[in-house]
Amino acid sequence: MPDVVDSATRSRMMAGIKAKNTKPEMLVRRGLHAMGFRYRLHDKRLPGKPDLVLPKYRSVIFVHGCFWHGHDCPAFKWPKTREKFWREKILTNRKRDEKQISDLVRSGWRVSVVWECALRSKTPDKVETTLKLLASWIEQREIAAEKSDDPTPFEVFPGSGDKDARCR
Repeated sequence: MPDVVDSATRSRMMAGIKAKNTKPEMLVRRGLHAMGFRYRLHDKRLPGKPDLVLPKYRSVIFVHGCFWHGHDCPAFKWPKTREKFWREKILTNRKRDEKQISDLVRSGWRVSVVWECALRSKTPDKVETTLKLLASWIEQREIAAEKSDDPTPFEVFPGSGDKDARCR
């Protein structure tokens, strides 16, 4: 299926997609700041330049977009145009994410990934619940896995005594 816009327009549209200070990232930042957490942003000294770094808790948080990082949720759909290009790009992003998380855990950092779909809810309660669970993970240094049919709001990776948990 051919693109519906010319290449110059598509290029301009793609250039407008931000990597930092996205709406989901700002929701997490504002929510955690309101709860009293202080953090650094996009620390270049750490693998993957995590969106939030909480040195006091030796924890980092990535806020991932479901499309760009290929999250297995209803918000993610494989593009119908340039399928090979997009499949390679998204799979490369996933591999890079895995390596960066692995490097951080090996360095003694606790890692959490918050997914965009957990923050794009029509109800503020879901967003608030996700932020409370994230705050609990930061403070308690562990979080119990819960069973649910909802897409994963965030993932916790083992490191520094954490349990391997996927919070739903």
